[in-house]
Amino acid sequence: MVAEKETLTLNKCPDKMPKRTKLLPQQTIQVHQPHSLVSEGFTVKAMMKNSVVRGPPAAGAFKERPTKPTAFRKFYERGDFPIALEHDSKGNKIAWKVEIEKLDYHHYLPLFFDGLCEMTFPYEFFARQGIHDMLEHGGNKILPVIPQLIIPIKNALNLRNRQVICVTLKVLQHLVVSAEMVGEALVPYYRQILPILNIFKNMNVNSGDGIDYSQQKRENIGDLIQETLEAFERYGGEDAFINIKYMVPTYESCLLN
Repeated sequence: MVAEKETLTLNKCPDKMPKRTKLLPQQTIQVHQPHSLVSEGFTVKAMMKNSVVRGPPAAGAFKERPTKPTAFRKFYERGDFPIALEHDSKGNKIAWKVEIEKLDYHHYLPLFFDGLCEMTFPYEFFARQGIHDMLEHGGNKILPVIPQLIIPIKNALNLRNRQVICVTLKVLQHLVVSAEMVGEALVPYYRQILPILNIFKNMNVNSGDGIDYSQQKRENIGDLIQETLEAFERYGGEDAFINIKYMVPTYESCLLN
């Protein structure tokens, strides 16, 4: 009788009935998953069941390196260079206080090449323009200074800065044609200069059918590297191609084909 009364009271009072939770069609039941353990490769933790091995870090071949204070900036701020900035209708240019032909190239040319690492005005302008002016008027004075220019060129390329690399490549193209035997004198130093060119050789902008204006401004690194390597081969003598091919395996000769 007691059980019958309980069932009657439950039927009369539906609010007291135990409610069942209904799952909506979009709801999913959360299943507890074991926590994954992130570990380094080739360790004891990497062999555990729930471990996830962290991949190797990026090599950073294209990562820019920090710049260091250059000797060019120190000498310029001290007023040791016989130069001044001259504003012209065509733009800025260097006003030399001394005839360029009378300069001591063993002293000044390596300092100007050291300024290739500069990226701020007016240091980068004076260094770049000063190099081109001295190469135009240097003649026979350039060849004996070549060994002193290798370390500044290598330091500028090792920064891996796109702007600095483009400026340095244009300077190298001018250096090769500036005087006789300069191209051949650079061949023993290809091991210092060409590794960075090998890294950036294929860095071209894939713009499809669009216009790449960096080609008109001569700021496309891939094209500039190809032009520079061809200039090295043309003016480097018989051994130039085989030495370029050793350091840049994907380079194809512009003279043999």
